[in-house]
Amino acid sequence: MNIKQQTIQKAVSVSGVGLHTGVSATMTFLPAPTNHGYKFQRVDLPGQPIVDADVDNVVDLSRGTTIEQNGARVHTVEHTLAAMVGLQIDNVLIQLDGPEPPIMDGSSIKFVDALRDAGIEEQNAARNYFEVNEYVHYKNEEKDIELAALPLNDYRLTVMVDYNSRFLSSQHAYLNDLTLFPEQIAMCRTFVFLHELEALYKQNLIKGGDLSNAIVIVDRKVEEGELDHLAELLNKPKISVNKDVGILNNLDLHYPNEMARHKLLDMIGDLALIGRPIKAQILAARPGHAANVAFAKKIKKLIQKNAQNQVPQFDPRQPPVMDMNRIAQMLPHRYPFQMIDRIIALDENSVVGVKNVTMNEPFFPGHFPGNPVMPGVMQLEAMAQTGGILVLSTVPDPENYWPYLIGIENCRFRRNVLPGDTLLLRCEFTSPMKRGIVKMQGRGYVAGNLVCEADMIASLVKKK
Repeated sequence: MNIKQQTIQKAVSVSGVGLHTGVSATMTFLPAPTNHGYKFQRVDLPGQPIVDADVDNVVDLSRGTTIEQNGARVHTVEHTLAAMVGLQIDNVLIQLDGPEPPIMDGSSIKFVDALRDAGIEEQNAARNYFEVNEYVHYKNEEKDIELAALPLNDYRLTVMVDYNSRFLSSQHAYLNDLTLFPEQIAMCRTFVFLHELEALYKQNLIKGGDLSNAIVIVDRKVEEGELDHLAELLNKPKISVNKDVGILNNLDLHYPNEMARHKLLDMIGDLALIGRPIKAQILAARPGHAANVAFAKKIKKLIQKNAQNQVPQFDPRQPPVMDMNRIAQMLPHRYPFQMIDRIIALDENSVVGVKNVTMNEPFFPGHFPGNPVMPGVMQLEAMAQTGGILVLSTVPDPENYWPYLIGIENCRFRRNVLPGDTLLLRCEFTSPMKRGIVKMQGRGYVAGNLVCEADMIASLVKKK
């Protein structure tokens, strides 16, 4: 999985009719800065309001996932979101001149092709993964739906569907490598059972549905007169089915388990509403949009719980967001005062730096000789330098600014830091920056234990 965030290189558009609203719209994908995430913009509405792709904004789950914010609603977002997740694109602004993304052929492949044509561009910020660290479970006993997330340093999904149908027996689909999404999952189309069609039309849904953008499963015997009625309903001159059960108009499936693969596609799109890329093994039995969203909310709550006491994790096998050379380009400090060896996480609100404490530190010979303990003031300096990276990352030209530490409050040293320790320093903003002044909370950890903490005030001053 990618280490760095990605966006697209240029704007690209697709046009078509919405599946449920039946309204034609043009959807334009635009590049977006780091930590922007996925946002929809209704450019056809006054003020062109923004709708964040967030599970807390879900307002309707009638045969698709609909989100609403700032008085604007966007229907059926899951296929669009799945395309971006499948390509590991993190930051895109999606402009719409209508209420719903085009359904295209009922899959995500047209969106994948458009995004690939736009070109994918790596950005200078780490992906803000949430690695599921405990078993997460959702169950709907009435509908026999079950979803689970297990800890895994990767993103893998397995789906089982079972509709108790003569034509559609139990099916399984899996995706063990996200890079295979475009070839194995993206072209799998949405589907509906014949017996559901009339009811969906009466519910004012699938106004834009036809046999070019959905698979219609014939799960019972159909009389000739009913076929004529369905042809009128689906705006086709004639439709047919070869058997008592099968696919309406005898469409060929891309895969024998295309329906299960499409359910996996839907789940990827719905779980994108968590708001962060995740690492987990996802297992799902008979998932649907309502279950996916309820499950996504449980994972988001876990993220929020972990954020309250977030102890950073360090895997030396992973490449850093910034190595010591890149750090030296941003910070003015040099030996013996460059305290940070690498930055391993950086987003719009927080940063994690690593300080490898060795016996060769210049302060050990004179500080408690015979009992080497890292001075608290040097721990604080390392914390301040880590925070300096976070502050400098708020401007596009950090080389033109000085980050100054101008205040320290609530400083505490909890445990000794010794030679051989790996000191992880996490700083996060506690207030927005105003006139170049910002507040941060800093914490230092060794082996998962809190060793130091402080509230800091920093000033960002432009060089003259």
